[in-house]
Amino acid sequence: MPTYSEYLAVDELLTLQRPRSDRPEHDEMLFIVIHQVYELWFKQILHELNYLEGLLVHDDRPRALHTLKRILTILKVMVSQLDILETMTPIEFLSFRDRLESGSGFQSYQFRALEFALGWKEPKALDRYPAGSEARCELERRLTAPTLWDAFLRHLAASGIAVPAEDLARDVTARVTPSPALQQVLIEIYRNRSPLTDLCERLVDLDEGIMEWRYRHVKMVQRTIGTRRGTGGSAGAEYLLATINQPLFPDLWAIRTEL
Repeated sequence: MPTYSEYLAVDELLTLQRPRSDRPEHDEMLFIVIHQVYELWFKQILHELNYLEGLLVHDDRPRALHTLKRILTILKVMVSQLDILETMTPIEFLSFRDRLESGSGFQSYQFRALEFALGWKEPKALDRYPAGSEARCELERRLTAPTLWDAFLRHLAASGIAVPAEDLARDVTARVTPSPALQQVLIEIYRNRSPLTDLCERLVDLDEGIMEWRYRHVKMVQRTIGTRRGTGGSAGAEYLLATINQPLFPDLWAIRTEL
């Protein structure tokens, strides 16, 4: 039987925090640990999203709702972890920032995969990764795969809802765009107090949770580096600001004024 340390590969795990600054700088360890933890949470959310899509395809709504609750709880933890990063002052971050060199959070292929899985498709994102690399191959697969929204629409159709054919056959490599015809269908779900309303509301929670993460992330970046360009030559806060208030599931927000 494996020990606790063997089962979790603790010895290996604790060797993966390798500060590059001289001495090293005290706060570099915090920066590394927090971002490694984020990568682990991204991995778990992707794991849950894969499971969730399968549950929707097989019409297991109770388990789907439970899985959405878990994803939402993870998102809340991710947002709260930004409070820890914000204990690091701009001077403390600048003390080791140059050691990141070309490294940037924009290179997190797992976060890009998460965005793709949720329908935030951006083909140009593939250009950041070498052809044939594990990251590039995973994103290429995600780019052409149906999203959570597509699984949701198929679940509605399997539940007897008249989902417009053009929405069921939409281009899955593109971002979800508003569909007036689908919005009328969603309004009827809400007005008839269908059990499907709970699923719709959990998707709104998920969308809001991602927007909250984006907002807190951009405020953390502004607080730490101001208007400087991000590491690796990224646009930093300017790019992050452009992603705020852009819903993943626009139809579920558009119907609010009609209910």
